[in-house]
Amino acid sequence: MEKLEKSKGIFYAKLFAPLIFGLIMYALPWIIIGQVAPEGCSANAWLYLSIFMGLIVGLILEPIPPAFIGVVAIVIAVFFRIGPKGSGAEDATITAATAINWALSGFSNAVVWLIFAAFTIGLGFSKTGLGERIALLLVSKLGRSTLGLGYAIAIVDLILAPFIPSNAARSGGTVYPVVTSIAPMFGSHPDENPRKIGAYLVWVGLASACVSSSIFLTGQAPNPLAITQISNGGGQVVDWVSWFLAFLPVGIILFILTPILAYIIYPPEVKGSSQVLSWAKEKYAKLGAITKAEIYMILIAIIGLILWVGSSFFPKDALYNLNATTTALLMIVLMVATKVISWQDFLGNKPAWNTLVWFATLVAMATGLSNVGFIAWLANLFDGMFDSVSPIVAIIALILVFSWLRYFFASGTAYVTAVMLVFVTIVQAVPNIDVNQTLLLLILPMGFMGIITPYGTGCSPLWFGSHYIKGPQFFLLGGIFAAIYMIIYLIVGIPWVKFIMPYLSFH
Repeated sequence: MEKLEKSKGIFYAKLFAPLIFGLIMYALPWIIIGQVAPEGCSANAWLYLSIFMGLIVGLILEPIPPAFIGVVAIVIAVFFRIGPKGSGAEDATITAATAINWALSGFSNAVVWLIFAAFTIGLGFSKTGLGERIALLLVSKLGRSTLGLGYAIAIVDLILAPFIPSNAARSGGTVYPVVTSIAPMFGSHPDENPRKIGAYLVWVGLASACVSSSIFLTGQAPNPLAITQISNGGGQVVDWVSWFLAFLPVGIILFILTPILAYIIYPPEVKGSSQVLSWAKEKYAKLGAITKAEIYMILIAIIGLILWVGSSFFPKDALYNLNATTTALLMIVLMVATKVISWQDFLGNKPAWNTLVWFATLVAMATGLSNVGFIAWLANLFDGMFDSVSPIVAIIALILVFSWLRYFFASGTAYVTAVMLVFVTIVQAVPNIDVNQTLLLLILPMGFMGIITPYGTGCSPLWFGSHYIKGPQFFLLGGIFAAIYMIIYLIVGIPWVKFIMPYLSFH
């Protein structure tokens, strides 16, 4: 009973915290300087910021589903008729129709639909069993040694990452079940001999998912969301191939290094066994011959990759040069047409629809920051701040601050929503740098920096919840790996993006 009461107390504390924080935020200028808003910032813009910050606190605490939090925030903004262009002015006259059209504008955003479509494509890998088949095949080939098993885990995630923009879905649907089936074979359980093999496999599962999330633009949902925020802030965005090429050398190094690094830093006691091979081969044999649906899914995935990659090589005005979102929607049409998934599967894919509502509201809310004039006011605050700082020092400092802020966010999506537009403004205030290049350097590490905490990215709670690695060890490993990854990124990634990438541009 006492535990139940305590649980209810925590829930209500989390539920009302965003509202209380938003009210305090709104009252702060009056309390400090006796004005409704700071100098140069309109009262409407400050009101909107207060609502937005309440949204961020809600996304961090998650007392209710995050998509619903987004809907609540957008409804409050519409009620006050702030968010549309020009609504930040003191004498703004915004009609009810204008307010709701702005609120729903996120549903017409191509990137939001790309994320939604990619979730649906991931359903095809799951329903056909293709993801499981790939995992078992790789384990049966590479699983003789524990290190080989680590690479099998990493390769599975790498194969699925371009098509499933959720490392939680990739891990939970394919990799995690394999890992948690293998570890008990060796008597490795969360509460008994976790270091025998289970802890190593769990850490490789998390680390490889984080690396894959940085390799591909569609590797995690916050990546395209960040691109949208940059575009809203006036920056120039990159396409699927440009993102892939920008991270390629760092991605290759981190992908190869991760299982070995874990093997050295957090070594398993079991170095290898034929038992895993026997298990994988037996499970693989039970799957039977590859099905027609799996073959169709493979072909559709190949078509999608060709069109995504080809968009950077085909002439811009060519009929077959499709937008990335159009390609993803085409893949869904082909999946339904070939009965890889049914229309009912499409309609019943709750995670995809939930993500659509969530991201559509976040995109609209983030756009509102510019519309009400808050971003312009913020830009004035940073004007001249970096005049005496070397451009390369400023870039490195911005990358480090932007990346390590992840410690304070339990969601990559909340993190991007909260800070991306702020950093767009800061970068634009730095003299003598390539703004678009610097913004790209900022967002490429977002995937691998999710490793720093047990809550830093979508799949972290899943792996942490296996209990093979305890809290202090998890934080320590996260800090070590994040630091190593970041050092490699700074040494290899910055020179590559600044000096080599301009010669690889296809546009």
